[in-house]
Amino acid sequence: MYYSQLRAFHAVAVHGGFSKAAEALRLTQPAMSDQVRKLESYFNVLLFNRQKRGVTTTELGQRLLEITHRMFETETQAIELLSEARGLETGFLKITSDAPSHVLQIVRNFQELYPGISITLNRGNSEMVLEQLFEFRADIGVMAKKIEDPRLYSLKLRSDPLVAFVGPNSPWARRKTVTWDELGDQPLVLREPRSITRSMVDSEFARIGKSPKVAIEVEGREAAREAVAAGIGVGVVSEPEFGMDKRLKALSISDCELAMAEYLVCLKERMRLGAINGFVEFANAQLETHD
Repeated sequence: MYYSQLRAFHAVAVHGGFSKAAEALRLTQPAMSDQVRKLESYFNVLLFNRQKRGVTTTELGQRLLEITHRMFETETQAIELLSEARGLETGFLKITSDAPSHVLQIVRNFQELYPGISITLNRGNSEMVLEQLFEFRADIGVMAKKIEDPRLYSLKLRSDPLVAFVGPNSPWARRKTVTWDELGDQPLVLREPRSITRSMVDSEFARIGKSPKVAIEVEGREAAREAVAAGIGVGVVSEPEFGMDKRLKALSISDCELAMAEYLVCLKERMRLGAINGFVEFANAQLETHD
């Protein structure tokens, strides 16, 4: 009786607003608002604090959200169970990755084998990856940080060295290698302190007993690329994250001792679901093939 209203509530709570929720459920915003309003009116309760910048759940709304998470997770399990019986002919898979480049080849190969599986790939830092996994907003996570948590299954996808990169007008543009000692004398474009890349850079400088000269701290790899291209300083990323930006030149760091590992993670309790189990097994097989 209340299914559509609870589903509307759940979507608004998860997406943080009526517009995004309406888009996710393919409804109009007025219809979405009406469903939630009916639910609140019937029980004479307030589930959301409505503000100009968006909505937040009330204490009661948060408690209801915990229940609807379980409710719709059970529904998802039922659908996945039926899909599994059809040999992965249909299904849905939501992936959140801190660096999509690490998993794109696996996704491409998986889709070639199972074209009926619809995949969405979103980007987020390690904190967002874990948050979305535990809130059932992502099925698979890809992240650089290995988490020791009994609730999680973890598979190491790759391990890559750090590289420095410079703009076209840098005196180092014709070089192929640098050392950490040399990097320590240059203005650096570094990621935010909580990032895995920044932690590794700080560890390498601590190892040689030198402090980096931070020209600017930026949020995200794209911002780092733009800052280096603008001539603000020298950047550092893992080798596959450097990408194909023709404005920039990558330099190997000859005395780099640390490597950036990337892990595929998912909730163990959900590994039996068809699409998730199929993707994890496929990723494992792909890694064994390339060993």
